[in-house]
Amino acid sequence: MFKAKEIEKLREIAATIRRLVIKMLATAGSGHPAGSLSVAEIMAVLYFTVLRIDPKKPAWSQRDRLLLSNGHVCPALYAALATRGFFPEAELSSYRRFGSALQGHPHHLELAGVENTSGLLGQGLSQAAGLALAAHRDRAPWRVFVIMSDGEQNEGEVWEAAQFAAKYQLDDLIAIIDANGIQISGQVDEIMPTKSLKEKYMSFGWQVLEVQGNNIADLLVAFKQAQATFDRPSVIIAHTTPGKGVDFMENKSAWHGHSLSDEEAQSALSQLRSLHGLINEDK
Repeated sequence: MFKAKEIEKLREIAATIRRLVIKMLATAGSGHPAGSLSVAEIMAVLYFTVLRIDPKKPAWSQRDRLLLSNGHVCPALYAALATRGFFPEAELSSYRRFGSALQGHPHHLELAGVENTSGLLGQGLSQAAGLALAAHRDRAPWRVFVIMSDGEQNEGEVWEAAQFAAKYQLDDLIAIIDANGIQISGQVDEIMPTKSLKEKYMSFGWQVLEVQGNNIADLLVAFKQAQATFDRPSVIIAHTTPGKGVDFMENKSAWHGHSLSDEEAQSALSQLRSLHGLINEDK
């Protein structure tokens, strides 16, 4: 269905996103590495295959909208936007600096390609459902995508929005849950278990697709299925590895919002270069 060259190209883009994330966080001295690394493949597939967008016309009225509900993983969003050409890659070095458009949570209207302002978790699905209803009623050609964390599925507002989206049969709404199993206080299943997410969303009337979220081919198939669905919204539960690609970060909740030392950043970049066969690559 999908060509091997296309999949390999997307893997390379995900690798670039990861390396840019590490550089941003190291320069800023703060940020959220684990989740930013876990969503790299999701960002690559969305921005380079799925989304109907034009970096030269970021406000194009017919564009697809991607909202980031778990805004603390915005380093991955910023890296994807820069790699896609929405703004120069050099701007990434201003992440979290005073006066920068690249803040610790994305700010709508401050940066090309950012579709929503986020902060408190749990609000993204409500925002996305509102946009999707507008598109649905206007019979507009664009779709609405929203990335959420598994931890924020603990929020009641998420389920109010899920009920709303199903009631209005918002088939132009596709949600993606980065199910990496961690949140700021520890393991998600120890704090508030979410193991029945698939059954919950199905009971609310959603189409549910469950995939390995760091697998490009799985993601491509899931998005194709979601876009072919009518009369109900879709959610892709993407099981990912927090801190993916960096051995001292993987599956460790302590790296949810932990800053990197210069030594840790160099180690992470070295691992990521080796992982993707880029021993002599500086990026």
